[in-house]
Amino acid sequence: MLYDEQDILRSMDKIEFITVLDLHLWNEIGRLKQKLITQFADRNTKIISPKNCQSVEMYFNSEKMEKTIGRVAEKTPEVGETVNGLLVKKAFTYQIMALDDLHVFSQLSTTNISQRITIAYTGAFGVLKHRLKQIFESVESLPDEESEGRAFGVHERLTVKYE
Repeated sequence: MLYDEQDILRSMDKIEFITVLDLHLWNEIGRLKQKLITQFADRNTKIISPKNCQSVEMYFNSEKMEKTIGRVAEKTPEVGETVNGLLVKKAFTYQIMALDDLHVFSQLSTTNISQRITIAYTGAFGVLKHRLKQIFESVESLPDEESEGRAFGVHERLTVKYE
């Protein structure tokens, strides 16, 4: 299907666009390009006329929409409220779900890994706890008979014990 300049200009006037890629023959391109530049000068529009075999890079901004499912979707968040969950991408869809819902809404599974690392520390134990409190939000003392009160947890994920 062939279009003349008037068909192109009418079509472009109907749609919002930012970039026009013009692949016409070179002897006709000058006139059409000038008409496009003149007619759409008030818009933020680029007119690109590449030569044969010249690569053209175009960047597209697109919004991504995530759907909350499971326990995360039970409560509607207030404006500015943080939603905690896992972001799972499958094909072109994104879903936010609670960790416990992962096996229900996907074929993924989770596992817990326990690891014990021994690090030599010669400073005072109270100084170590103080420094970690400066870095992390949640540093809580833990009752532990074996360590005689010299244990604390960091974000309920890490236990530091004096041995």
